[in-house]
Amino acid sequence: MTIKDVARAANVSVATVSRALNGHHNVAEAVRLRVIRVASELRYSPHAAARSLSSRRTHTIGVVLPDLYGEFFSELMRGVDQVARERGFHLLVSSYHGNPEEQGAALRAMRGRVDGLLLMSPYIGDSGHLTDNLSPTQPTVLMNTHLPQAGLASLSVDNYGGAVAMMRHLAEAGRKRIAFIAGPEDNFDASERRRGYIDALAERLPGAEPRILPGDFNEASGHEAGQALIASGQLPDAVFAANDMMALGCLSAFKQAGIGVPGQVALAGFDDIPLSRYVQPSLTTVRVNIAELGGQAMSALSVAIGTEAAPIAPVSLRPELIVRESTGAGRNAES
Repeated sequence: MTIKDVARAANVSVATVSRALNGHHNVAEAVRLRVIRVASELRYSPHAAARSLSSRRTHTIGVVLPDLYGEFFSELMRGVDQVARERGFHLLVSSYHGNPEEQGAALRAMRGRVDGLLLMSPYIGDSGHLTDNLSPTQPTVLMNTHLPQAGLASLSVDNYGGAVAMMRHLAEAGRKRIAFIAGPEDNFDASERRRGYIDALAERLPGAEPRILPGDFNEASGHEAGQALIASGQLPDAVFAANDMMALGCLSAFKQAGIGVPGQVALAGFDDIPLSRYVQPSLTTVRVNIAELGGQAMSALSVAIGTEAAPIAPVSLRPELIVRESTGAGRNAES
């Protein structure tokens, strides 16, 4: 079934069918509805390759992420996908698993295949590698990517401010020996959360020594950190993990050892993944509206596509402190 068949059945020109199906406004409403009805009855589907050749658009967005595993990326993609569908775009998704060579290959593979690019690269020191592989003519929006000299639209999370807010909460709750489970050393988000922990510790608990355990943003590293704290024989009275997945791993280690949370040790995370509110005790955390981050990035990119407007100024999303049972709040309490 071709566009000519639809035009013949609807008694209009091929150009009118094209305008009606592509949402142009210079088609009478009655004609547009007739074309859509006929196209549906004939089960006509526009040929994607032909549309791309005529419009120089693929109606596809490239999304390049460091990983696809875990609730963070699931929520991020949910936000991206919802807005993409609303704007009539399909998604081409690639993950590079923290490998710079694979990241470069993914970026190069997107050229000519997508109308725009959403990129997340939270790794410190990536600037030269990224700019070498980004096309200067392709609309691009960065998500949680520290690339200040690139002149690209970017959306990020105020990780430092979120960590400071959590530390203030723990100090105000009377916790004085606060340990921190860090994220990957080469990760900009993790670095900012660690900086917030150190600065807030000095501000709220002068003279207290930072106690930092290594982590890798996954449950296993949080579990190992919890075991290390138990084995040391010197439990802190609070643990702040740089993300929820590590906090949940640490919670598991404490439960296995019979350590009460929050009775003996308060526990907090960062991100507010959906699972954090359903574990026992429910997890105090810093809420990052992950789906909103993805949705706003997709919205900004859709605006940039087909325009020559200057990139939007960098946007920093302010996270929200969510207080639940793991730091002593009543059941399901949030603030």
